[in-house]
Amino acid sequence: MICRIATLELQRGTMVLPPEQLGCEQKAALRDLLAQGHFRPLNDNAGPYDLRLSVVEARLVFAIRNAQAQDLSTLVLSLAPYRRIISDYFLMIHSFEEARHNASAAKLEAIDMGRRGLHNEGAELLTARLQDKVEMDFETARRLFTLICALHNKDGAL
Repeated sequence: MICRIATLELQRGTMVLPPEQLGCEQKAALRDLLAQGHFRPLNDNAGPYDLRLSVVEARLVFAIRNAQAQDLSTLVLSLAPYRRIISDYFLMIHSFEEARHNASAAKLEAIDMGRRGLHNEGAELLTARLQDKVEMDFETARRLFTLICALHNKDGAL
């Protein structure tokens, strides 16, 4: 049984986000997901899977297709539980960018630790909300959370 993602597409509105429009962290998350992510819908064993992530009417949508090109159940999650985490995540990134020119190494480390903590919180929430639908490891959830953030504007707004 192959439990991985073969292709992953991010869609914001009607526009598919090409990899070159992603930030460094998002490009790394995409690359790592495709290389080593563990992902399997619980109702299917015919991976690898093609995944399209999008935001539709303030909901996170996972459109999944298996290796036989069969569309699997589309997973739809409310974004409400993620709003604070995503907003705080972007604040941490902004704080880091502002501080990196004149802050001490200890201050930068503290900001980055806060960002990683929010990243972990987003991954834990995603894992919990998909636990009865998708099998995935924690690193896959972290990388997916990174890409979910990519679907938002830099200020965290949809």
